Amino acid sequence: MNSPLYIKEVKNKADLKKFIELPWMIFKDDKNWVPPLKIEREELLTKGKNAYFEHAIAQYWLVFNGDIAVGRISAQIDDLVEKHHNLKTGHFGFFDCINDQEVANLLLETAVSWLKERGRDEILGPFNLSINEETGLLVDGFDTPPSLLMGHALPYFENLLLDYGLAPVKDTYAYRLAIVKSKMPPAIRKLVDRTFANNHIKIRPINMKNYEEDMKIIMSIFNDAWINNWKYLPFTKAELKQNIKDMKMLLRPDFTYIAEVDGTAQAMMVTLPNLNEIIADLNGKLMPVGLFKLLWRLKVSPRFKTVRVPLMGVRLEHQNTRLGGALAFGLIEKSRQVVSAFGCTDAELSWVLEENTRLSKMLETIGCVKYKTYRIFSKEL
Repeated sequence: MNSPLYIKEVKNKADLKKFIELPWMIFKDDKNWVPPLKIEREELLTKGKNAYFEHAIAQYWLVFNGDIAVGRISAQIDDLVEKHHNLKTGHFGFFDCINDQEVANLLLETAVSWLKERGRDEILGPFNLSINEETGLLVDGFDTPPSLLMGHALPYFENLLLDYGLAPVKDTYAYRLAIVKSKMPPAIRKLVDRTFANNHIKIRPINMKNYEEDMKIIMSIFNDAWINNWKYLPFTKAELKQNIKDMKMLLRPDFTYIAEVDGTAQAMMVTLPNLNEIIADLNGKLMPVGLFKLLWRLKVSPRFKTVRVPLMGVRLEHQNTRLGGALAFGLIEKSRQVVSAFGCTDAELSWVLEENTRLSKMLETIGCVKYKTYRIFSKEL
């Protein structure tokens, strides 16, 4: 370090701009990093623009070496954690840092102190900002770009966290499927065909004329299907409303399906265009021509080759049953056929908790390969 280090709390729009733009310096030599849309980051991090802040508080900091920002971090307290898990756990996120332990320690100690002052007894993360958003630190799979709503990191980030004293507590996995090459094993194909030969069971695409109601069904299935997952937090009504609005531009009705049994929705799968592929050359800017390029590539002349499955679930009552398995395989195969016909070559299915061996085995059975690992760390305060 050439100058004394100091840390600064983000207090205004100018500070927030520097906080958002710091990764451009950290990842400047990483060809796999995808610059996020700055306007999206600003809305995510701003109270009043993100429904997350109706049940959470957050603070952001930057570390400077002279006039140059060299690291950033956030600390968050989400009231839903204590409400649903009876834990006084605080979160951290947006950890981006030069390869310098002194900088990392200053960032992490500041976040820890802020959380301790507010009665937290554990720090857990990284989450940007919630477990329902970008979760975990990339620790394996640096050689490919991140997919939509997935994080990226440099290999030394993990050592900075470990050397400060954080300990790994959970891994989540991202799986890649070569869409055209994948084939459903005969036994699974037989199960799916037999199940959907029953007139009481069907898969339907979402109806854009009934978009809000169908998205509420999808989120309802998510909240039910994931309720027993580690650190699960439900989407609130406000977050549901915001997600429904935000996803409308990205979502294609022919990529998103609901499985019904006797007319009742029991499973769902949402496949989205990989926005990171589409915006990779925009350098985070929508204006003056970025917005036109984005809309053209999404709506007018779609040309993306990769997709991500961020939401998939079977209602709790059907999990660990033959019907539940058939519904899941049926949704995957229907989506695979459609996106393959569209011209896509690869799909990411993420994220999957390390202990969810049933889902991992299901994905591997149809040809999915684990290609990225995201790790979550903690420390008692």
